[in-house]
Amino acid sequence: MTYKNIPSKESSLKSPTALVVDDEESFTEALTLGLEREGFRVLVANDSVTALELLAHNPIDIVLLDLMLPGISGIDICREIRQSSDVPVIVVTAKSSEVDAVVSLEVGADDYVSKPYRLKELIARMRAVLRRKSDEGSQKELGYQVDTGILTGEGVRLDPDRHRVWVDDIEILLPPKEFKLLRVLLENKGRVLERHVLLERVWGYDYEGDPRTLDVHVKRIRSKLEADPGRPLRITTIRGVGYRFEEPHKKSGGLVPQESN
Repeated sequence: MTYKNIPSKESSLKSPTALVVDDEESFTEALTLGLEREGFRVLVANDSVTALELLAHNPIDIVLLDLMLPGISGIDICREIRQSSDVPVIVVTAKSSEVDAVVSLEVGADDYVSKPYRLKELIARMRAVLRRKSDEGSQKELGYQVDTGILTGEGVRLDPDRHRVWVDDIEILLPPKEFKLLRVLLENKGRVLERHVLLERVWGYDYEGDPRTLDVHVKRIRSKLEADPGRPLRITTIRGVGYRFEEPHKKSGGLVPQESN
């Protein structure tokens, strides 16, 4: 199933549409009221089935997703959305453990907010995510991303135009954020990219979410690119600095494994 995350021109000029996915009625009523006061159009889903139906038939600009839902869990909903859509997803939940935050980011959430929270903080994060999304769309419309040739590196081929990736001639599927991160690394093959540079290039200059999302996405890419993700050959960690997509070492004729961090 494909989810509609691209709003019409008319709706994008007016109120952005937020989908609130939560089974706590008192919470959704209060949040809906607060969001509407801030200029958002709000749709509410109290279960996973309704959430997926609304996503499939409505142009949603941003999703506020609770983890604890009847039926399919919030984690599974986020994972399913990321198979075909890069609609921004902010996890809003009473589950506040570090494990929950990391898992949410790992399956593709853009940010994580724990209940109770201040409405102003949530609104600020929503607007920051929407600005990044809008900036990406504007760059594409203006033709800034003109270099769409095939990118290659150590058995990896990436086609920016068709959003396709092959590893050793076998095609793999990458969600939008992983694809964008791999593209940036391949475009700078052999160069160390600092963490803040990668966060700005992939998530936007005003990203205020958890910086660990970068490590989570690198880990997920490695699991698909590397024969042994624990000792990566292609994407290596430069301790205290950032990441690099490696080029073969000329003397040895191949890459040297690195312990994953």
